[in-house]
Amino acid sequence: MQLGIIGLGRMGANIARRLMKAGHECVVYDRDPKPGAALAGEGAITAADLPDLVAKLKAPRAIWVMLPAGEITETTLKDLAGLVLPGDTLIDGGNAFWKDDVRRGKELAEKGLHYLDVGTSGGVHGLERGYCLMIGGAKEAFDRLEPIFKALAPGRGDIPATKHREGRNPRSEEGYLHCGPVGSGHFVKMVHNGIEYGMMQAFAEGFDLLRNASAKEGLPADYQFDFDVAEISEVWRRGSVVTSWLLDLTAEALAADEDLAAYAGNVSDSGEGRWTVEAAVETATPAEVLTSSLYTRFRSRKDHTFAEKILSAMRAGFGGHVEPKKS
Repeated sequence: MQLGIIGLGRMGANIARRLMKAGHECVVYDRDPKPGAALAGEGAITAADLPDLVAKLKAPRAIWVMLPAGEITETTLKDLAGLVLPGDTLIDGGNAFWKDDVRRGKELAEKGLHYLDVGTSGGVHGLERGYCLMIGGAKEAFDRLEPIFKALAPGRGDIPATKHREGRNPRSEEGYLHCGPVGSGHFVKMVHNGIEYGMMQAFAEGFDLLRNASAKEGLPADYQFDFDVAEISEVWRRGSVVTSWLLDLTAEALAADEDLAAYAGNVSDSGEGRWTVEAAVETATPAEVLTSSLYTRFRSRKDHTFAEKILSAMRAGFGGHVEPKKS
């Protein structure tokens, strides 16, 4: 299939590469010409601007926007809506707010356009590992573009099959799922990221406790431990119930430097954690862990601990997130 891709940053460029490896054709555009030029050497078709990208796509067109949530995505989608034709599909694969998706979907539907919101998880490792995709929008548009989603998803791989799944949707076992109408994909991704906050916080606090229990001055005599947190993180990776990709990234960071000296522990939040807490309030759903983990990130910008360094290391590992510069 053919797909237009706008935004060739950490994930957008690798999405194009993964699709081209699977035999799909990608027409790409970024305001910075360098990533497009690199992809052209790998088989992509580059566009000079948005009109040129639309002109190089065959109808019915499908255009994937992979830009930061906010004004730049909003403006790009509005510009595209004035260039494409009824029957074409616009996709937002970034981390948009689901209520914005609902509004956009209605506006685009009035013009005869399809809109899909695709929650995309996989970070900078998606090229090799594949992307977990949570998709909202019309089933008709999802069905037409399913080969794209299947190529991007990780597939079953060597993950053991889940018991008692007879008769259930096989797509989720491949790593992609049509979650429902417009907005549902990013809602599911929002909750996913809220859970991620809580899981990361649990690891961070646990390793902070291990470090502080290691013969720290002022502790009772019984606390004469000398824990090697790098080795503990490694042994937990082998058969433990807390085994996970987040633990893998933590172990890798600690093996490189047990003090995590490269990290200050100034931990940003990308927005989804806040939206998750807002949804919990709106639906009267208790979410103590997710809320607390968000507030901890706020505090980290004023007072850093080893726990926050662990959080920073994990964020750098899965998403290439760099700590914000101190003001």
